[in-house]
Amino acid sequence: MTDPKAVLRELFDAAVGAANPLKCVPPHLPTPPKGRTVVIGAGKASAAMAQAVEAHWPDDRRAELSGLVITRYDYGKPCEHIEIVEAAHPVPDQAGADAARRLMDLVGDLNEDDLCLALISGGASSLLTLPADGLTLEDKQAVNRALLRSGATITEMNCVRKHLSAIKGGRLAAAVQPARLVSLLISDVPGDDPGVIGSGPTVPDPTTYADAREIITRYGVKLPKSAAEHLAAGGIETPKPDDRVFRNTELRMIARPAASLEAAEKAARDAGFNVLTLGDALEGEARDVAAQHAELAVLVKNGNGPVQTPAVILSGGELTVTMTGQGRGGPNGEYMLAMAQALEGADGIFAMACDTDGIDGSEDNAGAMISPDTLNRAGAAGLDLDAFLADNDSYGFFAALDDLVMTGPTYTNVNDFRALLVLS
Repeated sequence: MTDPKAVLRELFDAAVGAANPLKCVPPHLPTPPKGRTVVIGAGKASAAMAQAVEAHWPDDRRAELSGLVITRYDYGKPCEHIEIVEAAHPVPDQAGADAARRLMDLVGDLNEDDLCLALISGGASSLLTLPADGLTLEDKQAVNRALLRSGATITEMNCVRKHLSAIKGGRLAAAVQPARLVSLLISDVPGDDPGVIGSGPTVPDPTTYADAREIITRYGVKLPKSAAEHLAAGGIETPKPDDRVFRNTELRMIARPAASLEAAEKAARDAGFNVLTLGDALEGEARDVAAQHAELAVLVKNGNGPVQTPAVILSGGELTVTMTGQGRGGPNGEYMLAMAQALEGADGIFAMACDTDGIDGSEDNAGAMISPDTLNRAGAAGLDLDAFLADNDSYGFFAALDDLVMTGPTYTNVNDFRALLVLS
């Protein structure tokens, strides 16, 4: 048969391809307005989304487009009318903060005849960095680092971020009024909650300062003094679902993790595999979920599972890592390390876990792969898997084995992708 690792990569490519902005954006574009069209946005897919807007906007109105979107370094795309700014992710930098301020200024003078088209995708939380009054960029950087190490879910992290921001949690929508606001969203979060995607800058926020304080307490997150005092004081809440700032807004979800898993499932079936899909919204500690999936794969291999071999087990979602070590890597690499540990070299089982944006955590890899010989090769190379896992150093382990998955920028982001290939 085809190389199992090549099969896994083909399934990943099918998932990513289903969320290509050039495919997803055009069917959802609104009709040009009587007045101006200003395009704004942020996220790892935002530049590709802006490029798709320009390519498919009516020819006689294209020259009237203007705007600004913020994307991750190396995720820019050439645009003629919409300015693309690159900034840091997952920890924000000055370039992102400056661009976020400019973006707010850009929408400040829109009127009822104008259209604001917002392009929001995963990564916007870090890229749209506009600290609330009394906070600094350094404060926001410290908060992001602490949250990323805490083990909090993306929903919980973004609740905190929204209450330390002057732009997230619907505050950008308030700035756009009275113009019409249409948001095109690419989901990278379990459940496709628009309030969580990019910390919901253009949609209502049902969470509160009290929710944010509870999250900080539960995970023991150490905040800068100014950030802790800001959350404690409360102040003006984020706009809620019944707020009048949303009376002239519209949301269009243009790509979802579920659709990408469906594309991978079709590719697997077309290749002759039985498929078990565990869902697109899995959450939890990466190593715990890996142990569960390894157990399931062994059951399938032994003929006692819910699907017969040759089989592919697919899942998506947003796993987390509670950092206790000093290593490098993200949740997909951690999942793969724990998977290799749990499988103990089980014959006929291959696996892959990657982030569809091409970046696992803050590194330059999308994720990693394992095969039945992973542990043997690691032993021959003098690598102690348990030690790497204890140090949260999945990047170092898989780099030494040449088993990192390197895709470069994918220009989209529909959450994590995991596939286990179980052969007869």
